[in-house]
Amino acid sequence: QVQLQESGPGLVKASETLSLTCTVSGGSTTTNYYYWTWIRQPPGKELEWIGNIPFTGSTTYSPSLKSRTSISRDTSKNQFTLQLTSVTPEDTAVYYCAREVRVTATGVRYFDVWGQGTLVTVSS
Repeated sequence: QVQLQESGPGLVKASETLSLTCTVSGGSTTTNYYYWTWIRQPPGKELEWIGNIPFTGSTTYSPSLKSRTSISRDTSKNQFTLQLTSVTPEDTAVYYCAREVRVTATGVRYFDVWGQGTLVTVSS
């Protein structure tokens, strides 16, 4: 019954920082079995994994984006955030937050809950 929803500005100027928040409802971010994830899809391109953060443990970023990416969590608000610095028009995409499930017994990993996505356009 958990739901995720992205929020934040839909238009960002080039060189500025893209900031998004994912609000989790009907559940909790305080678990070691879930990894809270940001994914994006530029127009006409495939989904791109940005990074994730667990309730406890280290944040992991895509190698291609890690120098510009910061993912944080706020357990008191059931939220996690994405900040992408020095954006360019190539960062224009639909941004999704999602929950990754990791089944300890089998090692299986999958995304069981997704937000609806939010389009962020970077203007030049």
